[in-house]
Amino acid sequence: ALIGLYSTAAKQWGTGDDCHGDDTTDDSSHAMTNVRLLEMRASKLEEQVRELTERYKRVLADSDNVRKRTQKFVQDAKLFGIQSFCRELVEVADLLEQTTDDLQGQRLQGIFTKHGLEKMSPVGAKYDPYQHEIVCHTPAEGGEPSTVTVVKQDGYKLHGRTVRHAQVGIAVMKRSRSRACASLPSLLYFTVVCTLQI
Repeated sequence: ALIGLYSTAAKQWGTGDDCHGDDTTDDSSHAMTNVRLLEMRASKLEEQVRELTERYKRVLADSDNVRKRTQKFVQDAKLFGIQSFCRELVEVADLLEQTTDDLQGQRLQGIFTKHGLEKMSPVGAKYDPYQHEIVCHTPAEGGEPSTVTVVKQDGYKLHGRTVRHAQVGIAVMKRSRSRACASLPSLLYFTVVCTLQI
């Protein structure tokens, strides 16, 4: 009878339902849900990393641009800080060149060149509004129109930047009705008369 009882119990054990089957399914489903959540969080974190990286790159680029602009500003301040002084100085140079000999004038121009102040006497050059101021016109007569034929007053550049435009006469076609270039004494007389009348 005891042996039969054990046999019956063994059969029931072998053919009975698994009490933990539902728990295993629930655990695997829960694990899959956790995996999906982790994947979503990882995707969001990757997107945040990309956005932060782009922001960082933009900040670096802006910082580099500010640094370059600051360097340019400082460099320009060093080179062109005396620009207004140079404008007044070249007026004095005009008078000195008229009253001193060629040697003194050459020495003066040498000093100017040493400090980046360059004289412009653009006869034969193409008219450039950034460097020349038209004060009169001359007939082209075989020459190319819009070229400088007369320089009434020399111009100057400071480190390549124009500080005083050269006053020039340019060639024009004969049919053009424009003010002809007067001689320098006539131009000075005209200026003095106009000034006195004012």
